[in-house]
Amino acid sequence: MSLDVSPALLEKAERGEVTDAEFVTCVKESLPYAWEVITGVIADAEVDGFADNETPPPSEAARGQLLRALASDAIRGGLERHFGVKLAFQNCHRVAVFRGSEVDSERHRAFVSPRGQLLNQSPELRDC
Repeated sequence: MSLDVSPALLEKAERGEVTDAEFVTCVKESLPYAWEVITGVIADAEVDGFADNETPPPSEAARGQLLRALASDAIRGGLERHFGVKLAFQNCHRVAVFRGSEVDSERHRAFVSPRGQLLNQSPELRDC
Protein backbone atom coordinates (compact mmCIF):
# COMPACT_ATOMS: atom_id res chain seq x y z
CA MET A 1 0.00 0.00 0.00
CA SER A 2 1.39 3.38 -0.96
CA LEU A 3 -0.39 5.64 1.50
CA ASP A 4 -1.86 5.26 4.97
CA VAL A 5 -5.27 6.82 4.39
CA SER A 6 -7.38 7.60 7.43
CA PRO A 7 -11.01 6.53 7.37
CA ALA A 8 -12.04 10.22 7.47
CA LEU A 9 -9.89 11.10 4.45
CA LEU A 10 -11.10 8.04 2.57
CA GLU A 11 -14.69 9.09 3.26
CA LYS A 12 -13.94 12.59 1.94
CA ALA A 13 -12.34 11.09 -1.18
CA GLU A 14 -15.43 8.97 -1.77
CA ARG A 15 -17.49 12.18 -1.71
CA GLY A 16 -14.97 13.96 -3.98
CA GLU A 17 -13.95 16.60 -1.43
CA VAL A 18 -10.19 16.06 -0.94
CA THR A 19 -7.99 19.15 -1.17
CA ASP A 20 -4.36 19.19 -2.26
CA ALA A 21 -3.41 20.19 1.30
CA GLU A 22 -5.15 17.13 2.76
CA PHE A 23 -3.58 14.88 0.15
CA VAL A 24 -0.08 16.29 0.75
CA THR A 25 -0.49 15.83 4.50
CA CYS A 26 -1.38 12.19 3.88
CA VAL A 27 1.75 11.81 1.70
CA LYS A 28 3.93 13.47 4.36
CA GLU A 29 2.64 11.15 7.09
CA SER A 30 2.71 8.01 4.93
CA LEU A 31 6.10 8.46 3.26
CA PRO A 32 8.33 10.21 5.85
CA TYR A 33 11.66 9.26 4.26
CA ALA A 34 10.55 10.45 0.82
CA TRP A 35 9.18 13.65 2.38
CA GLU A 36 12.51 14.28 4.15
CA VAL A 37 14.55 13.78 0.98
CA ILE A 38 12.26 15.87 -1.22
CA THR A 39 11.92 18.76 1.24
CA GLY A 40 15.68 18.72 1.83
CA VAL A 41 16.40 18.98 -1.89
CA ILE A 42 13.78 21.73 -2.22
CA ALA A 43 15.54 23.70 0.52
CA ASP A 44 18.88 23.21 -1.25
CA ALA A 45 17.35 24.49 -4.52
CA GLU A 46 16.78 27.91 -2.93
CA VAL A 47 20.34 28.88 -3.86
CA ASP A 48 20.26 28.61 -7.65
CA GLY A 49 16.93 27.04 -8.58
CA PHE A 50 18.29 23.49 -8.81
CA ALA A 51 19.48 20.83 -6.40
CA ASP A 52 19.66 17.06 -6.36
CA ASN A 53 20.23 14.25 -3.93
CA GLU A 54 22.57 11.45 -4.94
CA THR A 55 22.68 9.65 -1.59
CA PRO A 56 21.21 6.15 -1.83
CA PRO A 57 18.45 5.39 0.65
CA PRO A 58 19.48 3.58 3.85
CA SER A 59 17.11 0.65 3.24
CA GLU A 60 14.86 -0.95 0.66
CA ALA A 61 11.84 0.37 2.59
CA ALA A 62 13.18 3.91 2.21
CA ARG A 63 13.87 3.32 -1.49
CA GLY A 64 10.31 2.07 -1.84
CA GLN A 65 9.00 5.33 -0.38
CA LEU A 66 10.89 7.35 -2.99
CA LEU A 67 9.66 5.09 -5.76
CA ARG A 68 6.04 5.38 -4.61
CA ALA A 69 6.25 9.16 -4.23
CA LEU A 70 7.88 9.85 -7.57
CA ALA A 71 6.36 7.11 -9.72
CA SER A 72 2.80 8.12 -8.86
CA ASP A 73 1.47 10.92 -11.04
CA ALA A 74 -0.95 11.96 -8.28
CA ILE A 75 1.67 12.05 -5.50
CA ARG A 76 4.37 13.67 -7.61
CA GLY A 77 1.92 16.21 -9.03
CA GLY A 78 0.55 17.02 -5.58
CA LEU A 79 4.05 17.63 -4.24
CA GLU A 80 5.00 19.75 -7.26
CA ARG A 81 1.88 21.92 -6.86
CA HIS A 82 2.33 22.19 -3.10
CA PHE A 83 5.96 23.30 -3.30
CA GLY A 84 5.84 25.11 -6.66
CA VAL A 85 8.67 23.03 -8.13
CA LYS A 86 9.33 20.45 -10.82
CA LEU A 87 10.65 17.12 -9.54
CA ALA A 88 12.87 14.84 -11.60
CA PHE A 89 14.00 11.32 -10.76
CA GLN A 90 16.79 8.93 -11.85
CA ASN A 91 18.10 5.56 -10.72
CA CYS A 92 15.56 4.71 -8.01
CA HIS A 93 16.92 7.39 -5.66
CA ARG A 94 18.35 10.47 -7.37
CA VAL A 95 15.80 13.20 -6.75
CA ALA A 96 16.25 16.59 -8.39
CA VAL A 97 14.28 19.78 -7.87
CA PHE A 98 13.93 22.55 -10.43
CA ARG A 99 12.40 25.87 -9.46
CA GLY A 100 10.18 27.58 -12.02
CA SER A 101 12.98 29.51 -13.70
CA GLU A 102 14.97 26.29 -14.20
CA VAL A 103 12.17 24.23 -15.78
CA ASP A 104 13.02 23.62 -19.43
CA SER A 105 16.47 25.14 -18.90
CA GLU A 106 19.52 23.47 -20.39
CA ARG A 107 20.26 21.89 -16.99
CA HIS A 108 16.70 20.53 -16.71
CA ARG A 109 16.69 19.15 -20.25
CA ALA A 110 20.09 17.51 -19.65
CA PHE A 111 18.92 15.89 -16.41
CA VAL A 112 15.73 14.39 -17.86
CA SER A 113 17.27 13.36 -21.19
CA PRO A 114 18.12 9.78 -22.17
CA ARG A 115 21.75 10.90 -22.33
CA GLY A 116 21.54 12.19 -18.74
CA GLN A 117 20.12 8.88 -17.58
CA LEU A 118 22.84 6.90 -19.39
CA LEU A 119 25.63 9.08 -18.01
CA ASN A 120 24.29 8.57 -14.49
CA GLN A 121 24.78 4.79 -14.55
CA SER A 122 27.31 2.76 -12.62
CA PRO A 123 27.66 -0.91 -11.63
CA GLU A 124 26.61 -0.07 -8.05
CA LEU A 125 23.21 1.10 -9.32
CA ARG A 126 22.32 -2.06 -11.23
CA ASP A 127 20.13 -3.46 -8.44
CA CYS A 128 18.62 -0.27 -7.14
